[in-house]
Amino acid sequence: MNRSREARKLFPLIGMVAVLAAALLWSGVPPALADDTQDARQLVEKSKFTFEAFLADKDMGPPLRDLLKRARGVLIYPQVLRGAFIFGVSGGSGVMLARDAAAGAWGGPAFYTIGEVSFGLQIGGDASEVVLVALTDRGVSALLATSAKLGANVGVAAGPVGAGATAATANLSADIISYARAKGLYAGVSLEGAVVATRDLMNQAYYGFNVTPRDILIDRKVSNPQAADLIKVVSEAVAGK
Repeated sequence: MNRSREARKLFPLIGMVAVLAAALLWSGVPPALADDTQDARQLVEKSKFTFEAFLADKDMGPPLRDLLKRARGVLIYPQVLRGAFIFGVSGGSGVMLARDAAAGAWGGPAFYTIGEVSFGLQIGGDASEVVLVALTDRGVSALLATSAKLGANVGVAAGPVGAGATAATANLSADIISYARAKGLYAGVSLEGAVVATRDLMNQAYYGFNVTPRDILIDRKVSNPQAADLIKVVSEAVAGK
């Protein structure tokens, strides 16, 4: 009888633990609780849609296409969340493709996060889509590291938009050029100080074993046919299609 009463007392606690576990799984924290394989596949698909939306944007599409002609890599974040109340915190996950210097073929993706913490009197929150275009080998090399701080480990600048933006791309000299959209419109989001880091567990889940971004993007030791549509969209954009 006593055991029965004790068991009934535990039911609410068990329920609370189950709810908490479900919330953590939904939020993706910690990553080990998530279905990394499914998350990786969905992230690749969302990245394709995001990239297509940027290309179709009348203000960002033309200069972005022009930059891609000399790009060494492109990093696509379908959603970067930013919330602030005294401390500002932002973050999101994305995929990177890189172009082979000799053959010109695009390969990948490798999986990454982006995050930033700031301090100040601020309140609010928003979500943005972000595309980073690596124009130099230095830019690609920095992104191959476990983590890189934009503006410190590698130069970053906001890409031009609007009338005359395509002509302005010729004068850009930063290692990485950034574009961001919020609610479908251009967003002047500064990425100075943001940290880009690899998602090792997601890379492992997507390719079936432990691989580094260099294995994926430079040495081309692995590939995944499910990334074909994303690679095709980027390749066609570079070719002007």
